[in-house]
Parts: sequence; structure tokens; C-alpha cells
Amino acid sequence: MALDAQAQGLLDAMAAQGMKGFDEMTVPEARDAGLAFIGLQGEPEDIAEVYDRTVPGPAGEIPVRVYKPAGAGPHPVIVYFHGGGWVIGDIEVADKPCRTLSNVANCAVVSVGYRKAPEHTYPAAPEDCYAATKWVAENAGELGLDASRVAVAGDSAGGNLAAVVAQMAKQNGGPALVYQLLIYPAVDAGGEYPSRVENGEGYLLTKGAMDWFYGHYLENPNQAEEPRVSPIRGDLSGLPPATVITAGYDPLRDEGNAYAAALADAGVTVEHLENPTMIHGFFWMLGAIEHTRGVYDQAGAHLRAAFGS
Repeated sequence: MALDAQAQGLLDAMAAQGMKGFDEMTVPEARDAGLAFIGLQGEPEDIAEVYDRTVPGPAGEIPVRVYKPAGAGPHPVIVYFHGGGWVIGDIEVADKPCRTLSNVANCAVVSVGYRKAPEHTYPAAPEDCYAATKWVAENAGELGLDASRVAVAGDSAGGNLAAVVAQMAKQNGGPALVYQLLIYPAVDAGGEYPSRVENGEGYLLTKGAMDWFYGHYLENPNQAEEPRVSPIRGDLSGLPPATVITAGYDPLRDEGNAYAAALADAGVTVEHLENPTMIHGFFWMLGAIEHTRGVYDQAGAHLRAAFGS
């Protein structure tokens, strides 16, 4: 299918502005460029309660932002990990998406400000994300949340982290997760897929940018074989049900498709939402690409079903 007209217009505008590829930027430049997504997200949705706090992690306190819907708790909760190649992005960039996710799923969201590369290379990010998820489940009562209804979610690198945390929770005997929402996840650092060639240039996330992100995240290329970097290489049996969202004009498309298929082959219930006209990053473009709203609504419906709400 043809590229969505609004997505094409956005790419054209970026090209007209002379935006460099992430692989041509310094880390500070890339982080500043990542803040531009905030302007593509539309107006922030109202939410009953939002506050910042910290939770204990393996290397110190981890910042989180808690979003809670109206109504009496305890609320089901999504622990959310932002995208950005483990290098860019933060709680602020993910603020509007988390508000929308809370509203469409009628649940609380805890957005995690995990440590980023290159200052903190792998495995800092998955260790922080797992620690935050475990803390949320173990302290749900204090937060007015329901420890029996905890899901993980994330986009891109955050989708990678959500998939990894789901595997870590199974391996470590908890916390028990009821769902995983994986939005165009990076799941196979060492793999080769046609979409990395077909969509390797011209659609925002490039093959060069992917190499740049992995180059900052990993101390050594051999780590790409590890399941906590490439969750498709892990044991997928017994994982919680999943929604996997992919985009047709995304270098990560085929590995996302492969992960959805591998989960299903392992006996996991999977909803695979393909978006053949979309580019990578569209989940953070609610104010610029109309198609995005329907994807939030679909994901929210799947989460509400998982939460029994």
C-alpha cells in the first residue's frame, strides 16, 4: 500500500528543513532532535492525576511519572518504556502518548525514566525497567493500583524493553504480567530482514540510525545474540498475551512480524496490528497523522479486555 499522505508530508517537511540523520548527529544533537516529537503529538489529554516520583533501582533511584484515571481504584496499570534507541527520548517526550494510553485503556500508566546509553550501556536499561516493574507490582497498594492487573508496554527500543521485561519476569518468578503491548519493537539486533533494506532510507528511522543506536547501546557486537538485547532469541513459551504493532514503511517491520509469529508459535495469544501505510514513530505523531488515533483505540480495547475492564 502507498505511504500515508500525512506521513509523506511530514517526511517532506523534515527533508525541506535539512534534518540530518541521527547517525550524523552527536548524542546531544540527537536528544534535542528527539524533543521535536512533542510538537507532533497534538494537545495533551486531560488525566485525573499526574505526578512524578522515584523508585529504587539497581544503581540508584529511577524517575517515573504516574498517570491515574478518574474513579475509585485500585486501577490496572501499564508500566511504559519510551522509545529512542536506548539513547534519546525521556519521560517528557512520552508524556502525551502516556496520557492517551491511560485514557484509551482506562488504567494507570507508570512511565519509566530508565538509564540511557552511551552513559549507561546495556544491560542498564533492562535492569532498570525490570526493577521498576517489580517495584510497581510489589507496591501497588501504596499507589492505588491492582497488582493482579499489571501490563508492560513500549515503543521501538521501549518495545524491546517491554518484551525483555516480560521474559525477565517469567524467568525470575514474577511479577505476574497480564499483557504486553509492543509498538514496532526492535527484537533482533543481530538479524537480517528485507525491511531493513527496503525501508533503510527515507522513512525517518534509517539503517544507519539503527546501527548508530546499537553502537551506543552495546559494549560489544556479540551482545546482539543475548535474549535481553534480542528477545526473539529467548524462550517465548509461557509469556503473557501480546499486541504487536508494526508499520509497513519501517526498517523494524519484518522483525516485528517475526516476533508476533514466534510468540504465536510458542503458544502465546497474539494480536498483530499491521499498519502498512505507516512509518516508524507514528505512535508519537497523534497530532500530525490521523491514522494514529485508531491504533490507540485498538490497543486500548485489547488492554481493557486483558484487564477485564
